[in-house]
Amino acid sequence: MSEHTVTRSDLTCTTSRAARELELRRGEFELAMHLGRIRTVPDEGGGGRRVPYAEIERLRSAPDHPEGLRQSLSVVGTSAGAGLLEVPATRFTRFARVGLVTPVRFYLNRYRAVVWLYLADELRQFAAEPCNASLLKGRMLPDSLRGRIQAGVDLRPRNWRGRHVGFLLRQAEDPWRQAGVFAALLGPGDPVELVPDPYERAHLNRFRPSLPAHGTPGSPAARVAERIMRADEPDEVAWLRAELIAAVEAARLERPAPRPTPRRTAAPAPPPASAAAEPGPGRGDHPGPKPLPGRGDEVAQSPLQAPARARGGLLGRLRRGRARIRRGERPPRRA
Repeated sequence: MSEHTVTRSDLTCTTSRAARELELRRGEFELAMHLGRIRTVPDEGGGGRRVPYAEIERLRSAPDHPEGLRQSLSVVGTSAGAGLLEVPATRFTRFARVGLVTPVRFYLNRYRAVVWLYLADELRQFAAEPCNASLLKGRMLPDSLRGRIQAGVDLRPRNWRGRHVGFLLRQAEDPWRQAGVFAALLGPGDPVELVPDPYERAHLNRFRPSLPAHGTPGSPAARVAERIMRADEPDEVAWLRAELIAAVEAARLERPAPRPTPRRTAAPAPPPASAAAEPGPGRGDHPGPKPLPGRGDEVAQSPLQAPARARGGLLGRLRRGRARIRRGERPPRRA
């Protein structure tokens, strides 16, 4: 039995299998992962998150399982949340807009209106705090809260984003994944400006988590959801940009982004020895005339050159003799 337990603790299963064993619906299981109620590990094969069997056994060993876990994951809307706090729905909405209560989930109804959901346990804890009694029972809200409400402040999208960032960072064991979390909530132009290196930016996009989908991409509902999931307030954008720069610097030191290996060009082969010793004429060069052999040059004469040279010598002597006769000179005698 102990051997079976040790072997089982080293195994993991898919999230769908874990949800069935824990008797949770899919939405409840996903919310439990987001809140950190269920520990998951990355799949070594890149197939998503997996749940260790040891974690399933830990949750199933609770005396009130599965009702206790289900109750802690119960979510309510505005009307039900106002009922838990025993305040009108309008006052509950004001509480949420100024950030006194934080939504944990949202969806778009058929009219593309945003419906915010809150954890019932958190609302009960808010109502049980003695410091909140004046907010719940008083006829008027404090001046500071009324001023923010009159200014049109709505912190529900920002508080949801902050909660979602915490969930994504809990699942990001890799430093590049942590940087991708901050890049996911910024606009598409921010990573281009903050991470100018194209190889680092491409590596960052590989670990950029996908945000929850709401409707068909490009549809009006998807555009409304995208506005909620993207940071839009200046101080929030500045914080995310600073965190992205710091995370990329840390990731660069721990494991630099891969870069393509430069190709090595082969060195040109040396010319043959005969070609190097006797270079041919270059482009546009023409071989010049060969010099005539002088006296003592060991150059073989062709049969046509010898008679021509002999004739040239006889004619030269005749011309020189005639010139002497015209001058009255006596030709030299032959020995």
